[in-house]
Amino acid sequence: MSSEEAKASTDVVSFGLGYGNLRLCKYPPNTPSSTKYSCLPYELDPHQPQALVVSSMAASSAISSTSFLSVSQKDAGVSPFSAQPSSSIHISQKKVSKKIVSVMAPQQSERKPSTTGSVKTGMTMTEKIFSRASEKSQLNPGDNVWVNVDTLMTHDVCGPGCIGIFKKEFGNDAKVWDREKIIIIPDHYIFTSDERANRNVDIIRDFSIEQGIKYFYDIKDRSDFKVNPDYKGVCHVALAQEGHCRPGEVLLGTDSHTCTAGAFGQFATGIGNTDAGFVLGTGKLLLKVPPTLRFVLDGEMPDYLLAKDLILQIIGEISVSGATYKAMEFVGSTIESLTMEERMTLCNMVVEAGGKNGIVPADATTFKYLEDKTSVPYEPVYSDDQARFLAEYRIDVSKLEPLVAKPHSPDNRGLARECKDVKTDRVYIGSCTGGKTEDFLAAARVFLASGKKVKVPTFLVPATQKVWMDLYTLPVPGSGGKTCSQIFEEAGCDTPTSPSCGACLGGPQDTYARLNEPQVCVSTTNRNFPGRMGHKEGQIYLASPYTAAASALTGFVTDPREFLR
Repeated sequence: MSSEEAKASTDVVSFGLGYGNLRLCKYPPNTPSSTKYSCLPYELDPHQPQALVVSSMAASSAISSTSFLSVSQKDAGVSPFSAQPSSSIHISQKKVSKKIVSVMAPQQSERKPSTTGSVKTGMTMTEKIFSRASEKSQLNPGDNVWVNVDTLMTHDVCGPGCIGIFKKEFGNDAKVWDREKIIIIPDHYIFTSDERANRNVDIIRDFSIEQGIKYFYDIKDRSDFKVNPDYKGVCHVALAQEGHCRPGEVLLGTDSHTCTAGAFGQFATGIGNTDAGFVLGTGKLLLKVPPTLRFVLDGEMPDYLLAKDLILQIIGEISVSGATYKAMEFVGSTIESLTMEERMTLCNMVVEAGGKNGIVPADATTFKYLEDKTSVPYEPVYSDDQARFLAEYRIDVSKLEPLVAKPHSPDNRGLARECKDVKTDRVYIGSCTGGKTEDFLAAARVFLASGKKVKVPTFLVPATQKVWMDLYTLPVPGSGGKTCSQIFEEAGCDTPTSPSCGACLGGPQDTYARLNEPQVCVSTTNRNFPGRMGHKEGQIYLASPYTAAASALTGFVTDPREFLR
């Protein structure tokens, strides 16, 4: 078999969408290409070597009787998952045609995208972003495409690894694809005496200087973060504050919570060091288009709930694997009422449900936030009315209550009021999830309403330098002009520490507020797996800033309504 024949045969024979190699046909030597690229739906002449080829959407219809858009798995489709709806969540399904079509374009249809007429199938936001980034007019879930990356982010934990891969594969003297589209942020293991952690920062600094990286947010003096004008803090919050998050773009980062940026209507997801090393050299990455789960959140948001409660509800509903390699799109009147920081919290934790990305349609709130942060042109995209969703969840937010995720999984959902007998040893307010300005304003509101002092050590870790400054300058509404820092001091909390990821990821032994003993901690962070914040026997209850502050005041897991009524 010639190399040309081998390629054509491989293209058609080795078809599979998560099913391994699905051998649909074999061709004898010297079979004309026109025969190989033909498709006869439903009927095959057993005496002719013609191929039955199915599209990624129709493949599972032909192969399996599992569900496409239904958790009950009654109709044919791709990637079914199970869920247990609660009284506040309703699921609707859409069916997909079982028509068998060709994944290979017939020879007579070889036309440029611009001449093929109007698009016949609607696309979701995520699919549209992939379409633009891959320069293809139409995409479907499951398609593998090369995307042009708009922004690549790495930090001190993964930076040295992806830099090493870049140099190994492209050469020691190689230059990155675009020094202005790469962002390097030290943030994870910064305020520590650990030599290996400090070495990592040195490596990314040397690389940034060597490559002339425009956006390297360096820190040289760890004894006082304030004397480092370039240092920002937690990458996911800093990316937004520095104007690197823009609607319609593709942002990749060597951190699973890169999905936070989906709040701005962009595709944002975490990648590994190998992929990042490749992107450093080429600006491209091969990605599979994810199907989309749509979450419609409507109803007036009760004043005792925050976005953290919403995402804990969703994760508890669909489980930590319920959105595996799926886009999670958030729409509805409740979403429209959320601030950008609250939308960031929502998208931040989609990865805790296995999600590939979270995404919120850009609107006036988005554009207002970006006004003074970026001058780079951007183009928002929105899901078509006829777009196909794997499933649609409808949530009446007005019926929800304050929640926690009990040890040792983010989907171990429980009502805060039902955990009132859980004694806690400490409270931690910080991280990319719960260390933003509005998170601390929320905690301050609870402390202010109570007029009491905390009963357990309460650690405050601002995400960025800007957040730290806000704690000392912004007046808390209804406080008579008091700042967060003043209210925290009156409540007996620890003084806000240097901005960083802190103990969210555990870190070296001397990391501020790290769990070095098997204690119970109520935390505004995003994960509560064994050892996540330090000690492998630590018990972490994930909660909103409201619930965390209320728990600090009582020494037990506490429903914030006790203080906010």
